[in-house]
Amino acid sequence: MLEIRDLCTFYGKVQALWNVSLQINEAEIVALVGSNGAGKTTLLNTISGLLRPASGHVFFLGQQIDGLPPHAVVELGISHVPEGGRVFPEMTVRENLEMGAYPYQAWQHRGETLEQVYQMFPRLKEREKQLARTLSGGERQMLAIGRCLMSRPKLCLFDEPSYGLAPLLVAEIFRIIQGLRDQGITVFLIEQNVRRALEIADRAYVLENGRICMEGPCAELLESDHVRKAYLGL
Repeated sequence: MLEIRDLCTFYGKVQALWNVSLQINEAEIVALVGSNGAGKTTLLNTISGLLRPASGHVFFLGQQIDGLPPHAVVELGISHVPEGGRVFPEMTVRENLEMGAYPYQAWQHRGETLEQVYQMFPRLKEREKQLARTLSGGERQMLAIGRCLMSRPKLCLFDEPSYGLAPLLVAEIFRIIQGLRDQGITVFLIEQNVRRALEIADRAYVLENGRICMEGPCAELLESDHVRKAYLGL
C-alpha cells in the first residue's frame, strides 16, 4: 500500500532523514520506533505532504505522492493523527469531526461515519456541543482520532497516540487501533511505548539518527538484544 524509497528530508539545513526505505502492506499495523529526535515525526510529515523530501519518493497504491499538498494526500486516502491530539480549540466536538470529512466522498457519507465514530467514542457523542478546548487530554486524543476517521481513510498515520494519557486510556487507544486493522484500515504507528507498540503491530522498523537500522516481525524485534537494551530497559 505504501512504499518509501531512499527518502532524504531536511529541516532547513539540517538533514533529518537519510535514505529511508520501507513498505507497508494493506490491512496491517506497522510500527516505527526510535528515540526522540530520530526523525520519526519528520517521516510522517513527509508522507502526509507537510514536508517535501530533498530526494527519494513516496508511493501510495502505486501512485507517487511526494510533492503533493496535504489536502491532496488526504483525498487519496491517507489521514494523519499528529502528536498531542491537536484539535481546533474554538470549535465544537462535532465541528471538529466534520472538518475531518474534507474529501468529497467522505462528506457525502459524513452522517454515517459520524455515527460510527460516536459508537467508537461514546464520550464524544456526550460532548458533541462542547468546545474542544474544554476537553481533557484523553478526550482530545479521541477527538483527533475520530476526526482522522471522518475522512474514511485507507491508511492512518499515528504519531505518539498514547503520549501523556493515563494507563486506562492508553489501553483503550491501543484497542481502537487494533480494531482499525480488523476493519481493513492500514496503520502506521509511531509510539513512545515501544513494548506496547511491538505487541500490537505486525512488523516494525527501528529508526536511529534518521536511518533505518533494523526491521522485521515484532516478535523477533522483541527478542533482539539491541531493542531490549535500547528501548525496553532490559
